[in-house]
Amino acid sequence: MAVITRPTDVTKPLTDAIAEAEKLIASARFVETEQDLAEGYDYLAGSVAAIVQLVRSRQLSHPNFVTSTGPMTKMGLDNPDTLYYHADIEPDGTYLVRGHRGSTVDLSFQVLTGDYTPDTVPGGDDAFDDRRIVIDANGDFTITFGPPIDTDHDDYFVLADGATMLAVREVYGDWTQHKGTIWIERVDTVGTAPDEPDLARVVRRYATAGKMLTARINTWFNFPKWFYLDEPVNTLTTPRRTPGGLATQYSSVGHYRLADNEAMVITVPKSDAPYQGFQLGSMWYISLDYVNHQTSLNSAQAQVDPDGMIRMVIARRNPGVANWIETTGRITGIMQFRWQRVDHPIRPEDGPSAQVIDIDDVREHLPYFCDNVIPEAGWVDRIAARQRAFAARMLG
Repeated sequence: MAVITRPTDVTKPLTDAIAEAEKLIASARFVETEQDLAEGYDYLAGSVAAIVQLVRSRQLSHPNFVTSTGPMTKMGLDNPDTLYYHADIEPDGTYLVRGHRGSTVDLSFQVLTGDYTPDTVPGGDDAFDDRRIVIDANGDFTITFGPPIDTDHDDYFVLADGATMLAVREVYGDWTQHKGTIWIERVDTVGTAPDEPDLARVVRRYATAGKMLTARINTWFNFPKWFYLDEPVNTLTTPRRTPGGLATQYSSVGHYRLADNEAMVITVPKSDAPYQGFQLGSMWYISLDYVNHQTSLNSAQAQVDPDGMIRMVIARRNPGVANWIETTGRITGIMQFRWQRVDHPIRPEDGPSAQVIDIDDVREHLPYFCDNVIPEAGWVDRIAARQRAFAARMLG
């Protein structure tokens, strides 16, 4: 019988990283309440779950699409309207991506070079939506990603040097659409099986998981500092192309601080962009509970006033209007608008304005207040519709 060398401290790189992350969360300067701290520790649990899943599913020789972020593994101010997938790739590989287009408002692809780190954002060598690909009458498509070739093909996309990931985003409007299907295969390995993981590889996974967890926590600690917190509180930037994001996406960002008796009225024109969405996030740079609370609205869900404007009210207490954006008890947080699938720039006048008011004065700041009012039963129905639509989306 062969003698087995049993390694020791196999899980230590990961457990050390968890302990380091716990200290970072406990010492975060923006923690002001027990709720903030509880969310931080819950965020850590989701991050650990996501990292362990990612290192176990990573297959460079036989790639597959995995969920990048989801309701239980949030990161990077995840958009409540978006399904995120990614596959690990190499720049010298050739990959066939096949799928069926669903009825969602946007489907986009992005090749990333490098990784998110605590001080860098990966370059998006190419980012495009499904208007650049051929979709047949049945809704099916096949596109190829690979190294440079001698001839040009509309369905062939060249991978840049250093390409590490193919990201796919599928974006919903009113949450009643149906997602499509998508899969990937590497042409030189399809039909074969990957090597079974040996002991050394499994041990390395724990080391990789530890590094990824530390990088993930540090990175998203810094992201708000880079792009949000230098802005004056309770304001939103003029629309701009999203840093590190899609070429077809603009965003407007900010952060808020509201007392219990305050509200913020945000006014923005309803855009002709296929997707226009707004959301709140916590200081951990993740979405708030968007299933059981209305912490986000897009232009298909929001009530639009007769003058073509969307007026939303951010508040900790219910102001009794359909476009209430719930802070779920939080004093501070992140605000973000997104416009996607655009075919022209989003101008400053297309962006939002914000005003902090006393919550008892909401009526005076909504010119169509009578149209905006929603009774308690109507609000319950509104939340129930979100819960049901989300459940269908996750099971679809």
